[in-house]
Amino acid sequence: MGYFHMKDNLGLFYFHQGTNYYAYKYLGSHILDGKTVFRVWAPNAMKVSVIGDFNNWDRTKNPMNKISVGVWEVEIENVKEFDNYQFAIKGSNRRWKNKSDPYAYHFECRPNVASKVYSLGKYKFTDKKWMKNRYFGVNKPMNIYELNLGSWRTYEDGNFFSYQKYALEIVDYVKKMGYTHIELMPINEFPFDKSWGYQVTGFFGITSRYGTPDDFREFVDICHNNGIGVIVDWVPGHFCKDSHGLIDFDGSFLYENPDPTRREQKGWGTRCFDYGRNEVQSFLVSSALYLLEEYHIDGLRVDAVASMLYLDYCREPNEWHPNIEGTNINLEAVAFLKKFNSAVHEYYPGVITIAEESTTYPNITVKVSDGGLGFDYKWNMGWMNDTLSYIKTDPIYKRYDHNKITFQLTYIFSEKFVLALSHDEVVHGKLSLINRMPGDYQQKFAGMRVYMMYMISHPGKKLLFMGGEIGQFIEWRDDREVDWLLLGYEPHQLLQKFNADLNHFYLKHSEFYERDDNWSGFEWINADDKDRNIFTYKRRNNLGKEIIVLLNFSFSSWNNYYVYVEDGEYEVLFHSDDVKYGGSTKVGKKTIKVINGTMIIDVPPISGIYLRKVK
Repeated sequence: MGYFHMKDNLGLFYFHQGTNYYAYKYLGSHILDGKTVFRVWAPNAMKVSVIGDFNNWDRTKNPMNKISVGVWEVEIENVKEFDNYQFAIKGSNRRWKNKSDPYAYHFECRPNVASKVYSLGKYKFTDKKWMKNRYFGVNKPMNIYELNLGSWRTYEDGNFFSYQKYALEIVDYVKKMGYTHIELMPINEFPFDKSWGYQVTGFFGITSRYGTPDDFREFVDICHNNGIGVIVDWVPGHFCKDSHGLIDFDGSFLYENPDPTRREQKGWGTRCFDYGRNEVQSFLVSSALYLLEEYHIDGLRVDAVASMLYLDYCREPNEWHPNIEGTNINLEAVAFLKKFNSAVHEYYPGVITIAEESTTYPNITVKVSDGGLGFDYKWNMGWMNDTLSYIKTDPIYKRYDHNKITFQLTYIFSEKFVLALSHDEVVHGKLSLINRMPGDYQQKFAGMRVYMMYMISHPGKKLLFMGGEIGQFIEWRDDREVDWLLLGYEPHQLLQKFNADLNHFYLKHSEFYERDDNWSGFEWINADDKDRNIFTYKRRNNLGKEIIVLLNFSFSSWNNYYVYVEDGEYEVLFHSDDVKYGGSTKVGKKTIKVINGTMIIDVPPISGIYLRKVK
């Protein structure tokens, strides 16, 4: 299992067994002793040649030799770093096609599609301390800022920043805002900006839009040296059908499933991997471990896991057939995901894996050894859908949707969750977060503040997509940057300040994260006040210290509101209606005395309050 030297023939054996997890160290292009070795897996090809800048793209100049079952090789002199190349493949259908290298580290910048000869390792990481100490377990705070590099910020002419400039800009911003991690939408090479990166053509290539692979190494290094973790989206669920890519690679269904009922993901216009093929398993797991080994990535968010797990995903009844057990589960995909998670956690114990999975498939975040899929976290899509539905409802009618807030507590500890307000929720007519808030202009800002206080205090790790923190009104568009001009207006400035202060509050108060995975860290005070649209509960840390959370989602103020807690004196720790955030409440340092178990408190409309017992 795992690593092998490039000259070790055992590598090929493990590759064909599906257990070569560093296949990129053998396949692809490698500069060695003044020569460049090219290797490609194309078992059904009749002929294969390397074409490129070094031979005038003439397929007769450098034919490859078949050195094992399906693997072709050639050594070529006088190849320079950054030279462009492809494989010319005469497939089993006797047709020639030019294919980019599936294992290439670097590619031409779009719209060109050739692979580039590139040697990793010129950039030397300086993040030894970070790598030694990184741990993102369930008892640690995790507040993720999701972003798309190309539309986070750009030059005035619309051109992209470099990886280095993005790093400097993002690190300063993320530290100021109090996020622990960034999550990058796919940075593997993809052909078209408007695909958002999820239609990958280079599973080992870091997109050249922003620089070289070593430039991206520096990006990660800068983040780490500033205490910021880096999570990237990884897309093993499908691949695009661009002719230079994996599709029909050697004239046959090589990477894709040969079964026509499993081959296509029609809704996305993509092909599905054949998870039962050993070489495809080696390819995909190697792609994941490549990001961890060569770029020091801290976490992988696996895209569209449900599309992998279910044979009938987005298919009509006549478009799929059951597995050998008679169910709709893709057994090969299940085995692959277990293999992937096992490899990640064996070789990189500090790394986390996160499943974007939207169904009730069981044991997503249970260890493989205990019968689960082995992910560390799962996006809580149920929480996201229910709460977004609740907040957009007019308070007059919220009483009828009260269970959309309380229901998730019936399953919140069944898995280890990330509460995700992602890019998918602010596009395609769904409206931006602030535009989902009911009411007038000021009420929308108040709604954002109380909703964020709810999210931060709810069990589970946190994720917010860029722009939400400043109250961007327009939906996200991949062809323009975040609407930073809004920060010229006071309400948006104050909302940004509010979110920064709230995030830092979260990091400083272990009550909100130390017991994220069990009932000992959460207790309802009142889950049933649907007529007032109010929720009250406690969050508790390992020392038993508590924070009282009071959330009012109505447009009404409730004076002399009763909250049943222990006797003593309580102080307000955080208040969403504070005047410093654009609210109307002057929050002082006076305490609230509780006698006979009843706190009496004035609750402004659309507000959240955190309190703590001090005596």
